Amino acid sequence: MLFVELGILLLCIVVGARLGGIALGTLSGIGLLVFVLVFGMPPGQPPAIVLGMILAVITALSMMEAAGGLNYLVETAEKLLRRHPQRITFIAPFVTYALIFAAGTQHVIYSLLPVIAEVSRKAGVRPERAMSMSVIAAQHGLIASPVSAATVALLASLSGLEVGLIDIMMVTIPATLVGVTLGVLSVAWKGVPLEDDPEYQRRLAQGIVAAPVQLPPLEGVARKRAVGSCAVFLGAVGLVVILGLFPGLRPDYEIVSAGEALVGKAEMGELIMIIMLAAAGVITLAFKASPAAAIKGSLMRGGLVAIISILGVSWLGSSFFTANQDVIVGAISSAITSYPWMFAFGLFILSILLFSQAATIVILAPVGVALGLPAYLLIGVYPAVNGNFFLPTYGTVLAAVSFDQTGTTRIGKYLLNHSFMLPGLVTTIAATLSGLFLAKWLLA
Repeated sequence: MLFVELGILLLCIVVGARLGGIALGTLSGIGLLVFVLVFGMPPGQPPAIVLGMILAVITALSMMEAAGGLNYLVETAEKLLRRHPQRITFIAPFVTYALIFAAGTQHVIYSLLPVIAEVSRKAGVRPERAMSMSVIAAQHGLIASPVSAATVALLASLSGLEVGLIDIMMVTIPATLVGVTLGVLSVAWKGVPLEDDPEYQRRLAQGIVAAPVQLPPLEGVARKRAVGSCAVFLGAVGLVVILGLFPGLRPDYEIVSAGEALVGKAEMGELIMIIMLAAAGVITLAFKASPAAAIKGSLMRGGLVAIISILGVSWLGSSFFTANQDVIVGAISSAITSYPWMFAFGLFILSILLFSQAATIVILAPVGVALGLPAYLLIGVYPAVNGNFFLPTYGTVLAAVSFDQTGTTRIGKYLLNHSFMLPGLVTTIAATLSGLFLAKWLLA
């Protein structure tokens, strides 16, 4: 029966991932219905705190987008890229990393990719190098961000292991930066020069390469609102980091129950939700961000897709794991304990299937905790969750291919020989190994 249930779980994930959008969540709902009503399995628990934190962060981001803050971030990054066009391969990935780190979502890269492609082409640099590595850098900037859905999910999963946000960031930030640096070097001289690329020459000859379009800069009142909204959001991010760094700053509260006073301390999950919702409110009032525009914005749409997907697939996984916990733990605990890299491999494989770092963490991190894996190991292998690039079907991968009018950023004839494979493998492996080393040194 275990293998039948596992087959249903994998079928829902694979078909839902292929259909895209919210299908991962809705098809998981079908699987959950079969588990509960047909097989009599326990329904498990939806990750309420995780979903609440993600929704709060997405709300703040969406209000910032409605106030023009997202455009301002991209405009600032664009100016930096245009100052040093010949160094685009080295600069663009780190600019992308910083941008995603601050925003906590990969959706920002869709506005930055056309800029990277245009600057590369004008400088005569093969766009594939900067484009492919920027997509990979975005994934690693995401897991390093203290307000990303993936980091929030990991923090919630490790809440019982006496580790906090600062522990995760001390390992993840330097590990991912090491990975991105080596990834950049792996593509810095990849492929023939742009002027010698036959596909680019063919497109030039046929007039396929279109002239780049530059959006007008923000000015006047619109710019002030955009800058202010960015300042509020980044200030909220800074406050989250400070409260994670210094637990003593988190407020205490008192509850009187049955005549007895109970003192508690606000948890990080609750504080993240409160701070982000408050930031959204301040942006709404102070910078006249339109709630209607926020709901219609790309960040809110993408965030809701992520929430529905995580709700469905994590609940389905929770039901499967709850029903088969003894069998699963008994079968793989000794192997993972002896060979910790197997857990990293599991993160990588599942992220390929789910196209979501957060959903992967929500499913597998509790398994690692249940197996008794130490916190330093679970944090150390966190970068292995970036397997989204492996199949060239992820949104940022497809966008990079589309935006590169020269045709150098491409999906190969054999599907897996695409532009993102080399930098993706180099960066993820290097970041994971660095993470394991740092985590064992700092946290063990």
